[in-house]
Amino acid sequence: MKISKKDALIWFTFFASLPEGEELMTFQQEIVYAVFAQIEEAINNRNQRLTAEIKNLKTLENRTYFVGNESKFPGGCRSCLLGTGLGAVRKTNKCNLNCAFCYDYGELNRQPPVGEGLWEIGGTKFYEKDLNLLLSIQRKPTGISYVYLEPFMEIEKYYPVIRTFHNAQVYQHLYTNGTLATEATLKALGDAGLDEIRFNLGATNCADQVIANIKTAKKYIPAVGVETPMTPAFYNAFFSKQQAILDTGLDFINCAELHLNPNNVGNFAGENMYFSRRGYLSPIWSRELTLKLMKIADDEQWDLVVHDCSNDTKFARDLHLRAKEGGWFGASSYACEFEQLPYEAFLPILRDEAFAFLEEEELPKGYRPGELTF
Repeated sequence: MKISKKDALIWFTFFASLPEGEELMTFQQEIVYAVFAQIEEAINNRNQRLTAEIKNLKTLENRTYFVGNESKFPGGCRSCLLGTGLGAVRKTNKCNLNCAFCYDYGELNRQPPVGEGLWEIGGTKFYEKDLNLLLSIQRKPTGISYVYLEPFMEIEKYYPVIRTFHNAQVYQHLYTNGTLATEATLKALGDAGLDEIRFNLGATNCADQVIANIKTAKKYIPAVGVETPMTPAFYNAFFSKQQAILDTGLDFINCAELHLNPNNVGNFAGENMYFSRRGYLSPIWSRELTLKLMKIADDEQWDLVVHDCSNDTKFARDLHLRAKEGGWFGASSYACEFEQLPYEAFLPILRDEAFAFLEEEELPKGYRPGELTF
């Protein structure tokens, strides 16, 4: 069903006005999915044109795109996309910043603690003394990542755990906004055996202090990079400080396609949105900016990797992880994060005169606005 943009706007305006929790009839669900498909098809077409402009575009076994020096492709991403998946190790339930793109926006003060002296791995609570038991019984992952929320709030607790996994030859990377890092703590992480550190440079709008910490990290940690949800603010801030950032000697830039959930979607109200495979909801500019940055990096031959960590990449990641876990054919955890579809989030793109569907046709009888089908 190649619904027209005009009919799509009429229907979605109606759906957005319905009381919360009201279920749609089957034919109305067909209309909803037809609208999502029309928007996504147009966005994919635009992204394909941008991708075609990148001369030296590379893939990691067709699971993701990148440009640059392949030897600097982050090991954490290799583990995620090619290895046994990527285990999340959780400890710190606090953060010193409050970013608009954070998945826990508005909920940061209500994040449950992992527990005194405990670490969460694979949904299970472990004491530090349990790690050798875990490693002796279960298959070692190719990599683990330290997430949730800002590790440097209590970074001294991480050193012995990192050392344990390092001795077991498990690849490890850690995420941080970089504001609380010091030369002493970065050195301690390197001494403990951390393989890779990723700075969310967009969290501080490319603050000079964090750029300096990236350079310091390169002295002590083998792989150092940036991983940030791609937003216009980050894109503009990056190019305002491009040379200083590149001069740090960083190895990679992971450009994450920003996807939204009920916590942070309000911070991007009014932006043009699309659903990827009816899963992640994203502003259409996020991946577009990534592809533009990749083209510049390729044209200027930056000596690093710029990685397109898109919704497509996350879809491939989940397929790979479920396969490694022995899931059934087609199994994936990639899914919509909204209990009720946010119809109002699509009104801006349907009202945007500059945005067009690739192909339109008249709706079948019974599906047109004003008609009712049972």
